[in-house]
Amino acid sequence: MCIFCSIASGETPAHRLYEDEKTLAFLEIDPSSPGHTMVIPQKHVEDFMDLDGNLMSAVMETVQKVAGMIEKGLGADNFTIGVNSGKIVGRHVEHVHVHIIPRFPDDGGHYIQGVVKRPVQDTLEEIREKITKHGN
Repeated sequence: MCIFCSIASGETPAHRLYEDEKTLAFLEIDPSSPGHTMVIPQKHVEDFMDLDGNLMSAVMETVQKVAGMIEKGLGADNFTIGVNSGKIVGRHVEHVHVHIIPRFPDDGGHYIQGVVKRPVQDTLEEIREKITKHGN
């Protein structure tokens, strides 16, 4: 059983902030800032790209609800909210999770575009064409 499934089942303790039938939010054990929270689906799903629409909607609704709780509880009204998807991104748990990282003035953090810097070789039009030819 993965650690997040163990937390969801109650086998492993966690500092739970919110729970409903589809999702669970708990404090990150190694936080980047006070209130750093993980939101997971209760059901085991390995990767964000494998979430069905209903479960993705439930997860994101919980993200929004818990961010509001953090805003009121800690006074953080700025957040970096992110998902690591795939194998090369440094994910340590193979269970979908969304990070809610409260941001504070002078916290030393960066904006999300600072995560990756890979030079773009194609024009934006070429990239758009490559992507949209696979649309539904």
